[in-house]
Formats: sequence, structure tokens, C-alpha cells
Amino acid sequence: MSLRARTLLGPGPSNPYPEAQVALGFPLLGHLDPLFLQVLDETSERLRQVFGTANRRTLPLSATGSAGMEAAFVNTVGPGDVVVVAVNGLFGQRMVEVASRCGAEVVAVEHEWGQPIDADRVLAAHPAPKLIAAVHAETSTGVLSDLEPLAAGKGDALLLADCVTSLGGIPVRLDEWGVDLAYSGSQKCLGVPPGLAPFTINDRAWARRIERPQSWYLDLGLLGGYAGEAAGSGRTYHHTAPTGMVVSLHAGLGRILEEGLDAVHARHAEAGRLLHAGLAELGLELFADEGSRLPELTTVKVPDGVDSAAVRAELLERYDLEIGAGAGAFASSVWRIGLMGPNAAPDRVALVLAALKDVLSR
Repeated sequence: MSLRARTLLGPGPSNPYPEAQVALGFPLLGHLDPLFLQVLDETSERLRQVFGTANRRTLPLSATGSAGMEAAFVNTVGPGDVVVVAVNGLFGQRMVEVASRCGAEVVAVEHEWGQPIDADRVLAAHPAPKLIAAVHAETSTGVLSDLEPLAAGKGDALLLADCVTSLGGIPVRLDEWGVDLAYSGSQKCLGVPPGLAPFTINDRAWARRIERPQSWYLDLGLLGGYAGEAAGSGRTYHHTAPTGMVVSLHAGLGRILEEGLDAVHARHAEAGRLLHAGLAELGLELFADEGSRLPELTTVKVPDGVDSAAVRAELLERYDLEIGAGAGAFASSVWRIGLMGPNAAPDRVALVLAALKDVLSR
């Protein structure tokens, strides 16, 4: 079977930055090789810069973004702990599921899909939760939510942020905002293949962690002896890290920081603006609430009488172009178009608009 080059304009993965792609072909190193450990430490420092944090416990977890979510909960939440989750899409729902499996008393604050989080409602949901969790950029709906009001009103609670679709595409300033722990994924705006979950936790959350979490693999206390806080000290073997993937992430982050975070964010914002304007010219209606639309992930209402799956299949077959279906109840009535990493560019916008126009006219 021969593989074909695709333009990946769905909700992820995106096409990688060339630097990240090339790095996958570099010579493979062992996970305790001093050369690799240097790369790992530099990668953790680069993650601090894109997360906007000084947290010493910042590292790439050897798993996808969903494991980042799981790591956040299993290390901070135990039976009987109260967790308030802002739910305005699929990934808020997954937070509820993961927290409940940890034995937490979960208070889910439901929002209409397509709308941003109402911080006042979330903060009023319980007087003294251990943790408040929210999705910064909801991949299922294309909605951005402001985390600062949650941080300002969290009181003694910890604040957890899902930054899977935001990191590397729009500003993330965890320390400035007051976020205690966060996770992301390598395959979206960071422009790296899937397989790693950037993760960070501050001292405040670390002091309240579960000493012996139910997951051995995701135990941050054990992982910290190998990465993150272990920089410059003796290493404790925990697992065989995917060294090639870490080298690729190192290169992708280097590409972003060389361009400059402000410039990268501006590039994503401009690409999103061009796409939103172009979709309107085609007569298509956007799904997410105006004023809270993500530039890197756009949700579009499928026109009445149009077969969503058939359009996506023809785009893939005719143009080698992937866009995503909607999620949950909107699986067949919404398309998701991602402009992430190197795909946040005017030529990608022009391609998807022209291809959509062609397919919809048939």
C-alpha cells in the first residue's frame, strides 16, 4: 500500500513544520543518552516559553493529549474530592468522565455548545471545590474561553486548563492568568506529529498532589525523577521515552520560537480571519459564537440538503484535503476546519475555500 500526501485541515493532526518532519529522520538516541537528556531539558525549557510559565515541572509526557488530561486528574484528584468542570463541548465532557473515574464528586456546569464558558456560573457551582477544570480552546466547537476570570475567582481551588488546541496558535500565559496546571498535544498548533502531551504543573498544585496516584505510568512524582524537575541532576529510570518524537518536538518548538511567539500568533489570527471572511463569501454560516471564534479551528454549519460525509470524502479523494466532521450531536451538521502550525497560511486558506466551492457546486 502506498501512502499519499494529504493537506490536513481538520481538527488535528495538522501537517508538521518542516523542521519537525526532518527531525524524525535524525539518528535515534537512547533515552538515557546524555545527548538526548540535553535535548529533553531544552524541550522542557521551550515548552515553558510557549506555556508562559516558569514551572520547573514542565515536560513532554510520552503519550497523546488525552493522557495529559488523565495525568492532570489522577495526580490531583482522589475519591470524594469535589471537581467543578465547565462543559461547553466534547472535551469538557471527557474531563467529567476522567474526573469521575478518579472517584471525584463532579459538578458539571453545562453550557450550550458553540458558546464560551460563563465564569460566574462555573465559580458559583460549588463553594469549595478542590479543582476547577476548563477547556481553553474547545476543539469540538471552535470556541475560545477566557480563563482569567476563573483564575481570579478560584479561591483555594486549583485551576486546570486544557490547552490542546490553543498552545502554539493563540496566546497562552499560564502564570499571568493564574492557571495551576495544564496540558496540550503535539499534533495541532505546535506542528509536530501526534504522540506527546506537553504538560506543566506549578508548586501550588504539586503540594496538593495525590502521593500515590492510581496510574503508575502517569505518576508525576516518578516522572519528575526523569524529566522536568530532574534537569541537571541524577536521572531515575521510569520508562523508555519516545526519543525520536521528543527530538521532533524540540525542532518544532525551535521553529516557533525562532519565528517569535507574537508573530506565530498573528499568523494564526490572520489565517483565521481570511478563512472566516471567505466562508461568508461562499454563503456559509459559522457555528461558534461571534466574538469567541478560534482562528486556528473553525466550525462551519453544513448547508441544508448537503451530505456532510460525502463532501468530506470528495475533498479527500479529489484534492487530498482533509477537513473534519463535527462532534457529538453536531457530527453531521458541522464541519471543522483547522489552520494550525504551518497550515496557518494564506495559501492553505485559498486551497480549502476553492476546493469547498468546487465540491459544493457539483
